[in-house]
Formats: sequence, structure tokens, C-alpha cells
Amino acid sequence: MNFPRVLKQVYSLIPPLRPVLAGVYGHHLRHRRYGGTADALAEEALERDYWTPEQWRTWQQTRLAQTLWHAARNVPYYREQWNERRRRGDRADLEVLANWPVLEKDVIRSTFDGLCAENVNRGDAEVETTSGTTGSPVRFLISRTTVRNWYALCEARFRRWNGLSRHDRWAMIGAQPVTPLSQTHPPFWVWNAGLNQLYMSAYHLTPVNIPGYLEAMRSFRVQYVWGHSSALEAMALAIQRRPALKPDLQIVLSSSEPLTPRQRTRVSAAFGCPVRETYGMSEMVAAASECAEGRLHLWPEAGVAETVNGSSPAPAGQAGDLAATSLLNDAMPLIRYRVGDRVLLDDSGPCPCGRHLPVIRSIEGRISDMLVTAAGACISPAAMEAIFDFDAPTSESQIIQESVKQLRLRYVPLNKRDQAFEKTLCDRIRERMGDVEIQVEVVNEIPRGPNGKFRAVICKLNSRPVSEVTGRQEYAAKDASCAHTV
Repeated sequence: MNFPRVLKQVYSLIPPLRPVLAGVYGHHLRHRRYGGTADALAEEALERDYWTPEQWRTWQQTRLAQTLWHAARNVPYYREQWNERRRRGDRADLEVLANWPVLEKDVIRSTFDGLCAENVNRGDAEVETTSGTTGSPVRFLISRTTVRNWYALCEARFRRWNGLSRHDRWAMIGAQPVTPLSQTHPPFWVWNAGLNQLYMSAYHLTPVNIPGYLEAMRSFRVQYVWGHSSALEAMALAIQRRPALKPDLQIVLSSSEPLTPRQRTRVSAAFGCPVRETYGMSEMVAAASECAEGRLHLWPEAGVAETVNGSSPAPAGQAGDLAATSLLNDAMPLIRYRVGDRVLLDDSGPCPCGRHLPVIRSIEGRISDMLVTAAGACISPAAMEAIFDFDAPTSESQIIQESVKQLRLRYVPLNKRDQAFEKTLCDRIRERMGDVEIQVEVVNEIPRGPNGKFRAVICKLNSRPVSEVTGRQEYAAKDASCAHTV
């Protein structure tokens, strides 16, 4: 659970209070996310689903023009950029999105204050931190209005499309530690009454523990589960071996990792219900939800989505880097922000579901290796990214697993080597991976692959059976039947 610091300390020290504290924080999040307007905003979003393409174009163009003028006038980074261009005689129309440069994550890291709008009340906004797919932290200023609009869209298109609401009891397999990794007995979950949520640790999801997770889902009578695709597959394989473990769910929602056809088939068959893919990000600039026809629909209200190669538009029918322009967040409007995923947009025509929302044909990013713990659990890159969920003084970093007991941590410091930061990061890794040896390497740059990018997580065990080092008979290979992936 991502608690405030004091609450988190009490939560860690006094286990019997964990459900109470989780509920307190859940009530705080419920008020922040939904307030008193959630239902009305969700209904409005559901009505917009069936707008015509022309209605959507008009709405987006109007909102985009407002956003671009706001950024050019009230955001120091963009204002100085356009003033300089004008001094050089550049008369490019600032209402044309293509005339704006692609915004990279490094710019946000180095120019946080310059990207915050001057006419927005900072006291009414909060700073969110994400590591993204490059393994390095990025901070964003998000206004309260943005948060409530975002979660209203989540309510409409993640839940209500599937006959659900936020009032239903649900389970989430999350990347925040619920109990110390050293704990060997359940519970590895906590009930969050404020959100009607059973929050379950991804880090204890081993073959031995999975039956306990499934029993908890039955005991708390959850109606759906939301989690990493690999974690859902782990549960599905356990149910296939022991069908009596199956909880009674209406639907399964996958997140954080691409959902492969194999995973969809296994999870749907095991849980006996549909599986829907979800896509979103902390920056709140782009999101998508899967309809009953199996198409992943983008949310036009969140932002304008482009695919680019470098700074040029990707050719039609080809994947490109997703660059999104936020239409929700006036506190920090991000223009043509390269989010870190490669996607292929679908222009094949209307969806049989009847909604006139853009479609993502495939997401090619967010694919990397998984790490293997000594207990036999595989930890997904999405889960490992949570270790950077603070204001870390690094521009990029990488975790390499040499063996079950040995990791290498590479990072590029923003200024100079920071041993306190290294200790914090190593502690966070051990919270998730157990008592492992960590070799820290300070480098000038993380080595790139042929595509000019690097993987934030690399596991060198992927072609070796876990039993060689753990005594278990499962395999760590990404494409093998790894029943305990998380």
C-alpha cells in the first residue's frame, strides 16, 4: 500500500492494525478520486462513447487548442520555447500540434518546475512519481480535478463497460509490499474497506501460497480481480490443477503487462469468466479499455494520441512510439509526451461494439524479463518498477539478475554518486527479492540495444530451470508454463 510515511511506519510495526490503516488510507483515496461527482462524470463519459467521429474531432480540436494556448502562456518551459522561436522569426502556428517538439522524460526530470503551470493552485495538486519503462523516476503534478475526471473515466470504461462499479468488492494484485518478504505465513493481503478492495501482495505469489490467495478471494466474496497478466496466469494454472480453488468472479481485468493470447485463454478457462485488458499510466495522458468485441479503445478525453518514430509520424499501418498530449491536466500539460510504449493504432473502421472510440491494435512496449526469487516466484518488471516510487536522484537505471542470489544494479546519477540512495534502493529490492547480493554499478549511460533503447530488467536465468538453483520443478523461461509468475 502506498501510504503516507507516518501511516506506513505504523502499518509496518503493528500488523493487527493493518486493515484499519488500509481502510483509513482507502477512505482518503476514495474522497480524492471520486468526491461527490464520480457518478455524474461516469454517466457523461458513457454517453460520449457513442458520439460520432465528427463529434469527437470537434471536441478534441477545441480542447487541444485550449490546452496548447494554456501551455504557451502559463507554462514557463513552453512559453520560453515559443518566445525564443518567435525571436528567431519562426511564425509556426502554435495551434498545430505537429509544430510542437516531442517531449522526452529527461526534460521532465530536469525541468519539473518549469513544466508546472503558473496559474494553477499548487496547494490543490499533488506530485505523483512513476518510474516508467526506463527504470528511472519521473515526477508529475496532478490537479485534484484531473484525478477525479480520470477516475470517472476508469469507473465508466474499466468497470461499467463490464457491469461493475466501484462499490463492488474486488481484489487487486499490486506491486506495493503488504507484508515483509521474510513473512512465510499468510495473510499476504489486507482488506481496504475504504475502496472495497482486497489488496494482495505480488511478491508472495508462489506456488505454495497461491491457494491461500484464492481462498482469500472467496472468503472476502470479491466479484472481480485486477492484476498483472503474469500473476493472473499463475493463479489460473493453480486452478487448473485444483479446480476447487476457483473463486466465483464476474470478470478478470489485466493490467501493467501486455495480455498474450495464451494468457487470455488460460485465465478465462480457469476462472470461468471473460478477461478484459486495461491500459493506463500514472501520467494520466493516455488510457484504453477493452470492449466485449476484444478491441482496446483509447480514451479521447485523456489526450491526443500519436505514433512517432523519432519526431516524425510513424507510417500508416506501422507501430511507433506513443506520444500523447494531455487534455485533462492543466497543472502540468504535457505536449507530445513520449510515454515509453510502442503501439500500433487501428484504422480498420467502426468497432462492432458501436463505440466510436479510437482503437489500439497492439502494444509492443512494456515487455521485458522477469526476476526469479529463491522461493521460486517470478517478479515482473512492472512490479519491480515500484522500487523507484520516490524522488530518486537518478536519470536511468537497470537491474540485472545474474543468479537467484545475485543482482546487479546499474544507475546513472543525476549529479554524483549517492550512497544513501543506493542503500535505500537495495533495501527496496531486498523487500521484494529476499536476501540477495546486490552489486551496484555507477555508469554514465545504460547500454542500449539495436533499437536505441534498454531494458530496465534483465534476467539471465530465463533459459534455465528454476530447480537448478531453488530445488523446485518449475521453469523460469518467459515462454514456459511458469505457474508462479508475478
